[in-house]
Amino acid sequence: MLDVIVRFAVILAVFLLLPLIIGQTEHKVMAHMQSRLGPMYAGRFHGWAQLIADGVKFAQKEDVIPAAADRRIFMIAPGVALVPYLVVLIVIPIDKNGFGVNLDLGLFFVLAVMGIGVLGSIMAGWASANKYSVLGGMRSAAQLMSYELPLVLAASSVAMAAGTLSLPGILDQWQWWWLPWQAIGGVVFFVAGLAELRRPPFDMPIAESEIIMGPMTEYTGMRFALFMLAEYVGIVVLSFLTTVLFLGGWHGPFLAGWIWTLIKVFLLAFVVIWLRVSFPRLREDQLQKLAWVGLVPLALVQLALTGVVKVLL
Repeated sequence: MLDVIVRFAVILAVFLLLPLIIGQTEHKVMAHMQSRLGPMYAGRFHGWAQLIADGVKFAQKEDVIPAAADRRIFMIAPGVALVPYLVVLIVIPIDKNGFGVNLDLGLFFVLAVMGIGVLGSIMAGWASANKYSVLGGMRSAAQLMSYELPLVLAASSVAMAAGTLSLPGILDQWQWWWLPWQAIGGVVFFVAGLAELRRPPFDMPIAESEIIMGPMTEYTGMRFALFMLAEYVGIVVLSFLTTVLFLGGWHGPFLAGWIWTLIKVFLLAFVVIWLRVSFPRLREDQLQKLAWVGLVPLALVQLALTGVVKVLL
């Protein structure tokens, strides 16, 4: 019982701490890359208090629910967007013995629960009684349907290579030469995951220049903050999954396994921020074309390559 309590305490700490660190890092990286002055001055020394300032701002804002909204769905949508990522973290291994639950169908469980998280923005769009929110929710639904397929196909190639759906089992089978062997699948998985998180340049469901803030248009205060937190927790989960499936997780020389895992996770999180700063938003037709013409064929190529190598071995 004590072991279970300690494991879940560590998972909860990761869930609460890492998204805040990544959020603060995003402020600093964007400030340097785009010469944004604000995040460099809050609290004086290198803007250390910017995240605290954001938290105080959200806490002070009035919690408004539109009169025509479906109140029950409107209120629970932020929780639906956030909680599934906490559930996913329970089965992601950080070290050789560092995971909450070792499921035989862990990969299947993770992909299924991540799909539920995207439903939060769809529920928010429908419940807000706002045409911009409805449009954002419809775009979220279309994006989920398009990018779920390459995401699952890319993950399937790793499961085929390892011969198991258990995440610790996949890492037990992992070898260094899997890096070039599964590279195509890794890129497809990471890009599709970014699209499911609606991170720039895949943020058409939000597109503030067109539909204000999409599904979040009518949200204020802490409910809006929960959507923001869900986005950063999603970055953590995507970085962990890409690390575990394609970068060897805890495997690495000299350092402890959990340190290698966190190094890889933070490098991937930096790439997520870098992509946001560097690329313009894709149009809806470009976004769909990338999924069906680009990522799906590449994921199928990776599956075929994995099958060929498995037969030869």
